Parts: sequence; structure tokens; C-alpha cells
Amino acid sequence: MLEARFPRIPGDMGNALTWPFPVLYKVVRDATPDRVVRNKASGLLDTFIGAARELVADGVDGITTNCGFLALFQDELAEAVPVPVLTSSLMQVAMVNRTLAGGKRAGVLTISGSTLTPLHLEKAGVPEGTPLGTTEGGCEFTRVILDNELELDVELARRDNVEAALRLQADNSDLGAIVLECTNMIPYAADIRRATGLPVYSIENFVRWFQGALVPRTFPAP
Repeated sequence: MLEARFPRIPGDMGNALTWPFPVLYKVVRDATPDRVVRNKASGLLDTFIGAARELVADGVDGITTNCGFLALFQDELAEAVPVPVLTSSLMQVAMVNRTLAGGKRAGVLTISGSTLTPLHLEKAGVPEGTPLGTTEGGCEFTRVILDNELELDVELARRDNVEAALRLQADNSDLGAIVLECTNMIPYAADIRRATGLPVYSIENFVRWFQGALVPRTFPAP
């Protein structure tokens, strides 16, 4: 978890009620939204590795993060601990492409298009040329999250996300699905789906898939 104070509304990855299974949170000190998203998590790799190892010592069976930009650390974190690691929703993009009809592809909606670099995308395995949209320039969402503000106007944040998704769709006639980079976009996924008519993938559905392999369902004997 980034060290943040912005509201963790229902659906946010940092709200434990979002999940239908137990979760254990570990706040990584000094990993502010600004430092991780706008400054490439500079100097924080060892701190994240230490936090991951502490989670393993506490008994977790898998580790994820609450910022898609931490795809930068996927390889290093996976190497550092003995449990599976899933750092970013962006890791879904190539898989989503395989589900789409010929001529269609997934696009990415990010909180910060100006700082999502080719290296972030490469580390997450995002195909080159993937369309990108962003909530930057909106009136609420990006500012509140990245500036770590104490209050969030949820309806304005919802509008920022929907409008950014519609722009992404309008700019790319071959768009067949949208992958939400930012973990704080989960509460708006259903709104984006309704507005665009496209499948919308987030860290929420990705972590459900991830956790489903760690604790497979059991069924009564026939």
C-alpha cells in the first residue's frame, strides 16, 4: 500500500470491504502517490521488497500492490519472495487482447498519462502501440489522488473517469476493451462499462482471479 490519506471509498483497493476474502495490508512508508506515480518510485525498491518479505513472514499466500505504476518492480518483487506477486492491472492487457475479435484491441486508462512511460508498459508486458487514455486534465480524480488530498467529490471523480474512457473510445475505432491502470478507478468500472459498452478490466477482477488460484473453491462430494 502506498502511504496515502485520500478517501478509500467502497470499491477502492485499500478498503477491505471491497474484497470477499481476507486481506492483510502493509503500508510502505514514504511511498506517496506523487513519488510513485510522478517520480517512478525513485529509491523505493528496497523498501517495497522489505514490506513484501514482512507480509510473507506474517503468513500471506500472495502479494499485490495498490498502484499500477509498480509494474516497474514486478520482476524484483517476484524474485524476492516465495509467494506469487501481482503488481499491476496492466499485466492483463496482453491476455485481454487474446479474448477479442480480430481487429480489436484493449486500451489502457491511466491516472497519469504524462508519467506512464514505455518502461512501465514493457515491465507489465503491454503490447507496443496500445492506446492510452488518461484522467489527467479532469477536474477532480487525478488531482485528489496524486496530490493526496483529504476530500474527494465522488461524482466529479466518476465524471472524470467516464469522460476519459469515452475520449479513449472516440480516438480509437478498434477499441474492444478497456483496462484500468489505476487501482482507485475500481469504483467507476461499472459506469465506464455502461457509457462505452465495452468490457472493463480492473485490478479488482485481476486480484479475484489471482486469489482464486491461491485458494481454489471446494465443492461437496457428489
